[in-house]
Amino acid sequence: MDPRSRRADTGRILGTLSLIVGFLTSLLTLSAGYDGMAPHFVAFLLMLTGIGLRIEAAITDRRP
Repeated sequence: MDPRSRRADTGRILGTLSLIVGFLTSLLTLSAGYDGMAPHFVAFLLMLTGIGLRIEAAITDRRP
């Protein structure tokens, strides 16, 4: 396995984990009835980071 493919796999895994944590954070704060915006903002940033990492992994893993 070449380093570029390994890096793309790592980015894809971290992106997926970030998306999962973001969704769980959003669901837990909604179900708890929390009125503040801080957890929702953190969940938004986690999901945005996850999407960015997955896009970067898809671009990096292209074969020439």
